[in-house]
Amino acid sequence: MMPSPTAIFLIACKDVPGIVSSLTSFILNKGGNLLDVDFHTDPEESLFLGRLEWLIEPDVDRSALGCSLDALCASYDGSWELHFSDVQIRVAVFASKQDHCLLDLLLGSQLADVNASIALVVANHDTLRDVVEARGTPFHHVPVTKATKSEAERIHLELLDRERIDLVVLAKYMQILSADFLSARKNVINIHHSFLPAFVGAKPYHQAHARGVKIIGATAHFATVDLDCGPIIEQE
Repeated sequence: MMPSPTAIFLIACKDVPGIVSSLTSFILNKGGNLLDVDFHTDPEESLFLGRLEWLIEPDVDRSALGCSLDALCASYDGSWELHFSDVQIRVAVFASKQDHCLLDLLLGSQLADVNASIALVVANHDTLRDVVEARGTPFHHVPVTKATKSEAERIHLELLDRERIDLVVLAKYMQILSADFLSARKNVINIHHSFLPAFVGAKPYHQAHARGVKIIGATAHFATVDLDCGPIIEQE
C-alpha cells in the first residue's frame, strides 16, 4: 500500500504575531492532518522560519491549494514554497575530480534513500564521466578557467533551465560560484568537509590538523556570496 502523500510548506518572512495560528488553522480548515511542524524565530533580524508537513487526500486540487496559500501569505513580507512528497525534485550535482561525495549521492538516489532524482552531473573536468554515465546519469563537461568563467556559468544556467532543475548540489566542486550565478539560482547546497563555521575555504582538514582538532566532519549548507557562510542545513 502506497503511503498517503503529504504537502510540505516552507516559509521565511518577517516575524509577526499570529503567524503560527494562521498557518495551522489554514491546514485544519482544509482538512489536513499535521504530521510535523518546525518553527524558528531570529529576534535580531525579526525573521520567522517555518516548515509544516501534513497529510493530503490523493485527489486534492494541488494548484488550488497553492493559490490559497499564496492568498494567505500575501501580507507577509517574505517567500514561501509548497512541495509534495510524491513529487521528486530534480537535482543537478556539480563536481570536479574527486568522486566520494558524488558517488554517495548517486547511490542514495539509486537506493531511494534520497527523495530526489539526480537529473544530471556537471563537472569542470572530464575525469568522472565514465563512473557517472555507467549509472545512466547524463554527464556534462564544462571547463572553467578564470577567462571563461562567465561563459561557463552562462552554459550552466541554460542547462539548469532546460532540464528544469530544482536544486543544485556542489559535491567537491572546486570552483567558487559567482554572485550572478547565485542570484539566478537560490537553491544551491554545498558540502564542505569541516564543521562550519570553523575552517572555511580551502584545505579545511589541513587547517583543522594545524590547530590540533581531534574530531572533523562535514557540513551541508546553502551557498551564498560569502564563502562557506551560508545557512547550515546538516552536520555529521
